[in-house]
Amino acid sequence: MASGTKKPPSIDVIGEVLDKSLSRLDLSRRLDEYGVWPIWRDVVGEAIARNAQPEKIRNGTLFVKVSSPVWMQELQFMKEMIAEKLNHRLPGDVVKNIFFMVGRVEPTTDASAEKRSEPADVPAVPINEEFLRSIEDPEIRAAFQKLVKSFARRRAKA
Repeated sequence: MASGTKKPPSIDVIGEVLDKSLSRLDLSRRLDEYGVWPIWRDVVGEAIARNAQPEKIRNGTLFVKVSSPVWMQELQFMKEMIAEKLNHRLPGDVVKNIFFMVGRVEPTTDASAEKRSEPADVPAVPINEEFLRSIEDPEIRAAFQKLVKSFARRRAKA
């Protein structure tokens, strides 16, 4: 090469620059965060998944759309347990907080899914046993039962 021409950068230098750039983008963390979607239904169960769906995740906060204010309130009490169960299946503490918002929840694509069921918001209505059986996780099912009973007691006192 002529003395005035620059040498092309070596492959090692290009690889090093790419590595640094990719690590600054923190793509592995972003991939971990998006691992929530494939496991959501499994973790929360069919009934909750029909009424609550992850919308986005930013900096450890999972934004979840719910079908009604009643679902938002009930799931608010279970958010720590849901985050724990998600993190148990994900690499590390990916979900640090869950923020629920009322919005349009897309119909489930599971052909076996029944039509959407709303939680009981009137204390006189007993807990629907079929609905409870559809919540696969025993801890979430028990928490939901406890929550509905507590809600009914508070409503009866009011």
